[in-house]
Amino acid sequence: MTWRYTFTESWAALRFHRSRTLFTTMSLAWGVACFVILMSYGNGFEAALTKAFTAVGQDLVLTIGGQTSTQAGGLRAGRRIRLELADAAAIKESVPLVEYLSPEIMKHGMKGQVRGREKEITVRAVWPEYSLVRNVKISDGRWINEEDRQRQHRVAVLGAEAAKELYGGMPPVGEELVMNGIHFTVIGVMDAKLQIANYNRRDNQCVFIPYDTFSLFGDIKYPWFLVWRPATPDSRDRAIAMVRAKLAELHRFAPTDEKAVEILAFSKFMSIITGMSLAVKALLGFIGALTLAIGGVGLANIMLASVIDRTREIGMIQALGGRRGMILRQFLVEAFLVVAAGGALGVAAGYGLTMFIGSMPFLGPAFKDTTGAGDLHLALSTGAVAVSMAVLMFVGLLAGLVPALKASRLDPIEALRYE
Repeated sequence: MTWRYTFTESWAALRFHRSRTLFTTMSLAWGVACFVILMSYGNGFEAALTKAFTAVGQDLVLTIGGQTSTQAGGLRAGRRIRLELADAAAIKESVPLVEYLSPEIMKHGMKGQVRGREKEITVRAVWPEYSLVRNVKISDGRWINEEDRQRQHRVAVLGAEAAKELYGGMPPVGEELVMNGIHFTVIGVMDAKLQIANYNRRDNQCVFIPYDTFSLFGDIKYPWFLVWRPATPDSRDRAIAMVRAKLAELHRFAPTDEKAVEILAFSKFMSIITGMSLAVKALLGFIGALTLAIGGVGLANIMLASVIDRTREIGMIQALGGRRGMILRQFLVEAFLVVAAGGALGVAAGYGLTMFIGSMPFLGPAFKDTTGAGDLHLALSTGAVAVSMAVLMFVGLLAGLVPALKASRLDPIEALRYE
């Protein structure tokens, strides 16, 4: 018996039992569709968490002054190390593994006035490179440039929430903002950021000005932080070691003294995000696999019923010289055709439902964000489709194997006498 003949006979048998075949195919399709949607949700969950975490900065490294824990160069332990503006220039010049760097000063509780309205704001003074370190995107206007810094221009870029609080629905770019009695011009508004990682205050709530312009409000010699980004993720650890060594040279502490300056790489916490995402995806995959397994049980029941209905037919084939392998192959092909049809319909339904659902609220309500930046977007991947089809084939063919073996092992005499 050729494969072509086997497929023809299997197709004819499935067509003869149309209702049974249709319901089995639909149950498998439903299982595949559920699996695809669940995995799409898992992919969207991972993407949303990663986006919210990396909003704080692309491979952000934060350097903060500390206190020495060991003696070095004849100086006592417990000495305070205070970062200086000159440190930023020295690191930029001598540490090539630092791609972008900016000193940062923050001042809380400043008075922002717009057309008689007054709000309390937080000001952050930064270099232009700050936007490249902290993933700043501008929705309107422009970011601070080098000329603004060198000429100490009185310009400001507003976080999305700060712009809304100060100006309501009015476009802020080009408007005047008075901060502690000093007049500034708004040159840009940041795109809304939804951050699950930050330090001190979320970017959306802050006002950014050129670093040197901050001299109008206070001393700029001592930045609060140095924020920077390594040239590549692979060079991060070497860059941290080189920055610590340079600061040790400038401030005369031991390069091995990690408490003298704190250097915090935010990528350390990425493993938490990855672990959470993998746990959720594993749970969803397990639930999806159980759904497919239920469909497989249905297929096994239908195939067993088919064996019982066709017992005399099987006996006739064996009496005429049909081999067990031929009977086994025919029932396996029938199971394969049902599985393939159910898989194709399930993938198509899953894709359609994923596109129809599109996105779902996720982090937005927790952060009172209505911009949609924290929405979970269902993302159908080829991996999810491949895994669903692989699981379906395994479950489906395993479910079809038992009835096929039973059919091939029937005694021909008993099968012909069966009623």
